[in-house]
Amino acid sequence: MARYKIIVNPTSGRGEGGADIPRAKELLSALGVTFDLVRTERPLHAMELARQAAREDYDVVVSMGGDGTANEVLNGLMQAKLAGEGEPALGVITVGRGNDFGHGINVPHGLEPSCRVLAAGKRRRMDVGKVTGGLFPQGRFFGNGIGIGFDTIVGFEAAKLTWLTGFPSYLVAALKTIFLYFNAPLLRIEHDGGTIEQPSLMVSVMNGRRLGGSFHTAPQSKNDDGKFTVCLAGQLSRLGILLLIPRFIQGTQAGHPAIQFLETAKINVKALTGTLPAHADGETISTDASTITAEVFPRAIDVIVGA
Repeated sequence: MARYKIIVNPTSGRGEGGADIPRAKELLSALGVTFDLVRTERPLHAMELARQAAREDYDVVVSMGGDGTANEVLNGLMQAKLAGEGEPALGVITVGRGNDFGHGINVPHGLEPSCRVLAAGKRRRMDVGKVTGGLFPQGRFFGNGIGIGFDTIVGFEAAKLTWLTGFPSYLVAALKTIFLYFNAPLLRIEHDGGTIEQPSLMVSVMNGRRLGGSFHTAPQSKNDDGKFTVCLAGQLSRLGILLLIPRFIQGTQAGHPAIQFLETAKINVKALTGTLPAHADGETISTDASTITAEVFPRAIDVIVGA
């Protein structure tokens, strides 16, 4: 029988993660899941716990929280894999704020539906990205995507909105960011197909499909094809940015003259003017880096997926 290690971030979702622990135990027990549960106590603790679970031969290591917790667990599992310490599957119980990673592997938001997906145990291989630069010269793995520019500032602003959570916080933050970040820096973007040099408000390097809870940045992206889908946004007026927001929510931004997509297994982004605020799976990578690089590790990990 498969053994599950549940790693809970009790502060995720404004404390929802901790409050949901008793109900999670009831649901998983009723669904016949054999598990041990542990709470995180500090930043990066989930990474340590995930790597330890791999060493202890757990079959599935589960992130119970939001995208940040899932990212830490993914990093711990990738560290264990590369060190030859074990290769458990990754599962998620989606009780955090954004849950874009869960969306990318078809795990619905919410405690009960994600527990049911976990118990069903359907597995699929998934690509994993690695970003290097800024605060992580040694690199950091990511499962959903990295953002450079506008969407990173949106994330920073959303985190300040303690009176809102989920998609509404990102929407309000996006509207605020229109007035904070509207002069596109000149970037050089090197990818598998060549080099692009242009002013760019946003470079989203996607393994998944969605950012910020409801912004469908790369709706056509596949996380098992060995390539990122990159969404580039050029210079726009404030009004132009405002008019694009509904298209990103609907995933219909393709075809807009300021938007282009490309697919690549590696990408290097260099600021020729300005700097590169960047995040990976919502976690800060940089506030002022000059260069950010990313590469794909094809089909690097098993994940528990929904239908």
